[in-house]
Amino acid sequence: MVNIRCTAVFMDIEGTTSAARHIFEVFFPYSRSRMRSWVEEHGTEPATAAALQEVADSLGTSTSDTDAIVRQLTDWIDADVKSAPLKTLQGLIWEGGYDSGELTAHMFDDVPPAMEAWRTAGLDLYIYSSGSVAAQKGIFGHAPQGDLTPLLTGYFDITTAGPKREPASYRNMARAIGAAPTDLLFLSDVQAELDAAREAGWQVVGLLREGESQATATGDPHVASFSDIHITP
Repeated sequence: MVNIRCTAVFMDIEGTTSAARHIFEVFFPYSRSRMRSWVEEHGTEPATAAALQEVADSLGTSTSDTDAIVRQLTDWIDADVKSAPLKTLQGLIWEGGYDSGELTAHMFDDVPPAMEAWRTAGLDLYIYSSGSVAAQKGIFGHAPQGDLTPLLTGYFDITTAGPKREPASYRNMARAIGAAPTDLLFLSDVQAELDAAREAGWQVVGLLREGESQATATGDPHVASFSDIHITP
């Protein structure tokens, strides 16, 4: 058991609150197979249009070059590139999947009761993920255990905070919520992210869950479950 005193908890998703396998084997293929149709059918809608413009600019082409844009987006999916426009588009596609009943999110069973206990204790709970805020809300809003979004205070992604392996991103989030870094806790399965948060003055706990082979959080402290973390304000 790890004992922590803090005022707010920031949680990673993949490998921390939800199985990475579900992301890679369900979510990524779903967005990949529907990327072209989404671009063609929703390309004029503001959020999609802005994301497509970013991709076109990075390629030095125009948004009318659908083949090049879709090829780049699918290449990024295959390589798990943390691209802001890709994450935006994936979030929109996944939301459509939830609405149609084709997609369900995954949440480890120990996560909801821990979140409820921490909120009851007066802690603020945030998500910080490379996935877009829309994708984050989708996962927590469609968890098998029910809608968990009422337990969350806010959301941060790479467009609002910065890359997860850079200490500046954690300083940005501390400033954004008006908190001292030492009062904040970050939970992640990636050691490089934990190291960046620690360098920014945060407290950290790594998640090394059974079956999560991609997890690198072997530094101290680390646990196998949210139930192994006891937090007081």
